[in-house]
Amino acid sequence: MSGAVLATSVSVIIPTYKESENLPELLKRLNLLRGSFEAFEVIIVDDDSRDGTVELLEQLKVGTWLRIIVRQEDRGLSSAVLRGCREARYAVLVIMDADLSHPPETIVEMVKTLVTSDSDFVVGSRYCAGGSVDAEWTLWRRLNSAAANLLAMPFTTIKDPMSGFFALRRDAFLNAASLNPLGYKIGLEFIVKCGFRKIREISIFFAVRKKGVSKLSFGE
Repeated sequence: MSGAVLATSVSVIIPTYKESENLPELLKRLNLLRGSFEAFEVIIVDDDSRDGTVELLEQLKVGTWLRIIVRQEDRGLSSAVLRGCREARYAVLVIMDADLSHPPETIVEMVKTLVTSDSDFVVGSRYCAGGSVDAEWTLWRRLNSAAANLLAMPFTTIKDPMSGFFALRRDAFLNAASLNPLGYKIGLEFIVKCGFRKIREISIFFAVRKKGVSKLSFGE
């Protein structure tokens, strides 16, 4: 990617379960971002998908910037995110989904906003000015998102507190109060337990998945 190199290092954490169909495209797009930072790594935390994810990554031979952790116990999206954050080596943590709903290209702007302003948490937002959601998003998902955002209102004033696409400093994660990795989205947990007050939202277009099946259940 052309442009100035940001004077920071970035760890991208991606929790996965049966996302092997989406990973080649996602990793291709992430690879184009490597030159934007002093150092860059991707950590895939897979909940023992057994769908060819491990074999796929071995075949791609993408290099030392990619690591995969396969968990056979303690499964779940939020706990996978926490595991990836604990394993991360670099100064900035970026969490995103594997289903291509989150545009990897926005990571550069998110990280730049985090490290060059007084922000302590940056969210890739569907609902701030300029953000949007794919017209094909189902009514069930829209209602689920709206209800969750209403429940989050007592804790934060941002437009998209349920976003699974966000960036924070690794030091903030390491100094956080005890995190409780329950549920489907952990962004709000970070906001509350890390005591974030200076939160910025970066608009994104949220695409619907084209391959694989959503893991969002009624229980989650």
